[in-house]
Amino acid sequence: MQRFQPLRKQLFDYLSEVEIEAVYHAFTFAYEYHEGQMRVSGDPYIIHPVGVATLLAQWRLDVESIQAGLLHDLIEDTVVDKAMIESLFGESVAALVDGVSKLTQIKFNTRQEAQAHNFRKMLMAMAKDIRVILVKLADRLDNMSSVHILSRERCRRISRETLEIYAPIAHRVGMHAVALELQDLGFAALYPDRARVIQAAVNRTQGSHLDILEDIRLRFQHQLKSKHIHVERITKRAKHIYSIYCKMRDKGLPFSKITDVYAIRIVTNSVDSCYRILGVIHSTYKPVPGRVKDYIALPKANGYQSLHTVLFGPYGVPIEVQIRTAHMDICANRGLAAHWQYKLGAQVDVSEQHTQQWIKDLMDMQHNTGNSIEFLENVKVDLFSDEIYVFTPKGDIIALPSGATAVDFAYAVHSDIGNHCVAVMINRQLSPLSTLLGNGYTVEVMTAPQAVPNKLWLDFVCTAKARSNIRHYFKKAQVDQSQQLGVRLLSGALERQGLSLDQVPESIQQELSKLCKVETFDQLLEDIALGRRVVKVVVGQIKQLMIQAEESELTLVDQKDQPLMISGSEGMVVQCASCCCPVPGDPISGRLISDEGIQIHHHRCAVLYSTQHHHEQEYVSVSWSETVQGEYPVKICIDTFNQRGVLATLALAVADADSSISDVSFEHLDGVNIYVVLDILVTGRTQLAQVIRRIRRLPKILKVRRGGQFIEREVK
Repeated sequence: MQRFQPLRKQLFDYLSEVEIEAVYHAFTFAYEYHEGQMRVSGDPYIIHPVGVATLLAQWRLDVESIQAGLLHDLIEDTVVDKAMIESLFGESVAALVDGVSKLTQIKFNTRQEAQAHNFRKMLMAMAKDIRVILVKLADRLDNMSSVHILSRERCRRISRETLEIYAPIAHRVGMHAVALELQDLGFAALYPDRARVIQAAVNRTQGSHLDILEDIRLRFQHQLKSKHIHVERITKRAKHIYSIYCKMRDKGLPFSKITDVYAIRIVTNSVDSCYRILGVIHSTYKPVPGRVKDYIALPKANGYQSLHTVLFGPYGVPIEVQIRTAHMDICANRGLAAHWQYKLGAQVDVSEQHTQQWIKDLMDMQHNTGNSIEFLENVKVDLFSDEIYVFTPKGDIIALPSGATAVDFAYAVHSDIGNHCVAVMINRQLSPLSTLLGNGYTVEVMTAPQAVPNKLWLDFVCTAKARSNIRHYFKKAQVDQSQQLGVRLLSGALERQGLSLDQVPESIQQELSKLCKVETFDQLLEDIALGRRVVKVVVGQIKQLMIQAEESELTLVDQKDQPLMISGSEGMVVQCASCCCPVPGDPISGRLISDEGIQIHHHRCAVLYSTQHHHEQEYVSVSWSETVQGEYPVKICIDTFNQRGVLATLALAVADADSSISDVSFEHLDGVNIYVVLDILVTGRTQLAQVIRRIRRLPKILKVRRGGQFIEREVK
């Protein structure tokens, strides 16, 4: 057919007739099922699949990828399903098509949720076959060429998604040319006025700058020829408008202050020639200090390799120069796609190695991430970061985003190293874990088997891998603690009915799980601890199931209510309420809060009294264990004269009682007195009394009392 001819011309350059015929078979199949469908522009829909396949052919991809490009919209937009494609074109093609298809059969609450789930699905397919992302990038690039004809809202949404996700992914897999084209198309569609203004400014300066560049190019050519250094080509180019816009936005500069708008690229035949050329051009024009970058010895995370330098050119114009081999140039532009052009047997090139490692890291991240939206946000953070290179004690290079800390480094080495790190040596000096790393640092992490992550790390780590691993640890810890608390709550409730949890057989536990619509009995225990289920109702269900199954003839009698003992080691599922700040020794009550666990209140808490009669089923009987441990926050409110050194005097009194201050707030009552609130940590009621007595003995203290529900005025 006529619509197939442009694609056939591309395929004829590198595929056999048999392979072209296989692609044509996919074309006719797609043409048949897309017949009658039209694009928003009014063109037949088949134009888009052919455009996608043509891009894949330009990248010299294999037959299966091009077939997938032709068939990629069939599952979403027609009656064709994955099984039909698999029966006609094979399992690999069907998997590629399914990998780029959206989840149309699931209803999502928001567009953001749908986007996140579709991205996660695509990642899972990428892990099995890396070609999925190439088909998806070709799909997005072809769609972006006509995005302007869509409604303004839809155009902006697709353009923003392109700039935030697909252009960075293209860059991450080494397809620099595709990334730049997606960026320019997305920028022009999202901010058309800004794009026109910058393009016009580039056009105005093009004449004079290109003349300078041509003089420099000819001079380089002459110098390199005289040194007998082989050069395949020297080209001059202007930077893309989105790159210029980002520099203007990030540095707050007008276009007139952007100096490196133009660049020169030199392509040679060997790595040795690259370094020799660098020496020649540095002897021709002086390099700008600190602007020489060797990405050949230290490739970027996407496998990109080149030498970069910035020179003081004629008339003081800075000129950026890139030097690379022909193979590096193809890989820089085509990245992962170049792998299929140069593939020899099982050989894997640098770009594919880096991409496979990136996907492995993403798979680890998605395993540790709670939901698809959080996962997508983590991926965006990693995609947009600049890179630094640090060394392990053995000399291995670890690439990290700019702004990474020692904890990010530890997790980059291995998640277990991160989870157990306790200290770090940076350039042979002991340093804080929050230390920002720089290029060339040598980092050694010290670990301890009993060490665990600290929640405060989330305040300074910047890599998605570190963040997701830390969050995963605390989520898992909360699950374990919830299940342990759930066992204690359910056991106590069963004992009051003359039963024990050990007497409930596994078959009843499984039946109860089905009845409560949870996957496992452990999940039911977690729900009980987090207040999602009322323990009395669960006990009633257990009794009913046991009677029905005739598993036991136990007499079910009410027993005396035994309180749940609080030891302080329950973790995140048992928390002291901030409204009354109970401490060991206080009379207490417990309240089940949905999705949080048990909240411990002072028995005289005003919040407790206001809700107890209306939500009686939410409350559980609790008491302090004799072996209670840890430190507990509590407030002390003080009226005193406003005098020099009053806060230091109060801090000394607290320290004398072996307590510590976590926060201080105060307000001026008048010109003479101030009202101070100390947040302190105590082991119990006895130590709290010691602190209050010591403060009362201080001179010019007017009044001391415990905070929380006893506060009589609001602290501002």
